[in-house]
Amino acid sequence: MFRQLLLAWYEKSQRKLPWRGATDPYHILVSEIMLQQTRVAVVEERYRQFIAQFPSAEKLARAKESTVLAAWSGLGYYRRARALHGAAKEVVRRGFFPRTAPELMELPGVGRYTAAAVASIAFGEPVAVVDGNVKRVIDRLISHKAADAGPVEEKQYWEIAGQLLDRQSPGDFNQAMMELGAVVCVPGNPLCAVCPVLELCASRGALPQPEKAARKKAIVQYSLCLKNGSVLLQQRPQNSSLMPGMWELPACSENNQKRQTSQPLMKLMHSITTTDYSVLVFAGNLRKGHWVPLKNVERSALTGLTRKILRKLKEGA
Repeated sequence: MFRQLLLAWYEKSQRKLPWRGATDPYHILVSEIMLQQTRVAVVEERYRQFIAQFPSAEKLARAKESTVLAAWSGLGYYRRARALHGAAKEVVRRGFFPRTAPELMELPGVGRYTAAAVASIAFGEPVAVVDGNVKRVIDRLISHKAADAGPVEEKQYWEIAGQLLDRQSPGDFNQAMMELGAVVCVPGNPLCAVCPVLELCASRGALPQPEKAARKKAIVQYSLCLKNGSVLLQQRPQNSSLMPGMWELPACSENNQKRQTSQPLMKLMHSITTTDYSVLVFAGNLRKGHWVPLKNVERSALTGLTRKILRKLKEGA
């Protein structure tokens, strides 16, 4: 009964997203990797642009890494882009796209969830998926995270998801489970009144929520150096633990700060993982470095913050 109710609801109520209905495993892989730790609203347009630029694994495999990173700029977590690029190269090297979850997990950057999503949606393999949305549905469905119950272990989530799975329509079922968690069985206050499986659910309303760790605060300062319609950029070291090889504005050094005007050109906020940054951008006078024409700068592999700063500069021009 659960499967029938959920699938009927999904067929009628699913959101219209650009990757919905896709059967090309490459397109599904791109969407799943983009959706990792990135909001759907952000991914929608970026997915369209990425697929337009790299419509096939072969096209992506032939591209330079810098070109791929430039196309990914602003989505964050750039190791995903590098892994996707590596996966495309491996698919081309093999001459075929892996069809099963275990085979898909052999591709760079493809874990159990992503492999199961691609295998079930593209190839109809009867394997369940478990992500944050699915876990929340399971928690409420079996009321396993009530105040008097212990947490569900990762292995148990996969076992329960496998037991619930509709093996005749695994792709649709997996997407329906994730959709339910994303739009109905949401964190905080779930929309129980419109839940298609309410009568089969062991809980009603919100479950106890763990306390969230306080976000960190930090201030960063950058120099904006302009000359003849070009901007000065610096490349992050290839061995950097964060965004290696990406291009950004020069950070303000102590000597350079002394030469800055007292008022920044712009102020903005930027968040990365658990930290909220207050960003100050000053007019700089550095003259040595990598100069990039502003009209072409977005073709470069910019950090998300640098892209945000330069777009704000353009809007204020």
